[in-house]
Amino acid sequence: MPPRVRPVHGWRASTVAGTARESASARSIRLAVAGWPGHVAGQHIDVRLTAEDGYQATRSFSLSSAPGEAPQITVERVDDGEVSPYLVDVATDGDAMEIMGPVGGYFVWQPGDDVPLLLVAGGSGIAPMRAIWRAARAHGTPVRLVYSARTADRVIFADELRSPNGPESTVHLTRERAAGFEHGRLRAEQLSALLRPGGVREPRLRAYVCGPTAFVEEAARGLIGAGLDADSLRTERFG
Repeated sequence: MPPRVRPVHGWRASTVAGTARESASARSIRLAVAGWPGHVAGQHIDVRLTAEDGYQATRSFSLSSAPGEAPQITVERVDDGEVSPYLVDVATDGDAMEIMGPVGGYFVWQPGDDVPLLLVAGGSGIAPMRAIWRAARAHGTPVRLVYSARTADRVIFADELRSPNGPESTVHLTRERAAGFEHGRLRAEQLSALLRPGGVREPRLRAYVCGPTAFVEEAARGLIGAGLDADSLRTERFG
């Protein structure tokens, strides 16, 4: 059973406290929130923006910061979107927005849940995975990440993935070939191999899959088909 996490309700004021470009199309936004209650790795927040004419738009974004760090979201631009172009290309330090949360008690990781982790992410689905791998690695839990992006310039957290402090990871590019990356979509036999590192079936393992709906459904089917117990799988879909 997933751990029980108490949600935090009600809108509260926040301001942008820093930004970092993560790829050609994605940006991390650190938030200053008075009375921030803390969060669990894998949770998300709702963000509400209000235009000068009073028009409001609300979107949900996973927290990419680990527990104990300031709340941070990592947003990939949707060119015809109402919210993501502003957050990725315009928002600057001191800008105000409202948030609700943190929210979520299913797609989360907490200390004490120490079986090895397999993280499978597509596109901006890597955002909550960063929170999970940073929290898990800090507690000595083994983490393996498989990440699918369209092109090399759209790989989010590329520097962290290459660093010694990042998770053991493999990055697949679906629309180009580039040195240091796998090419093509994740295949069923690759997912099966992930459950058997070194050719030996890992008896205790929890898998998290996050990304666009079609990606998540295909990866989840592949993992279950390869023998992963359904109770050991957590999924979250974007879009």
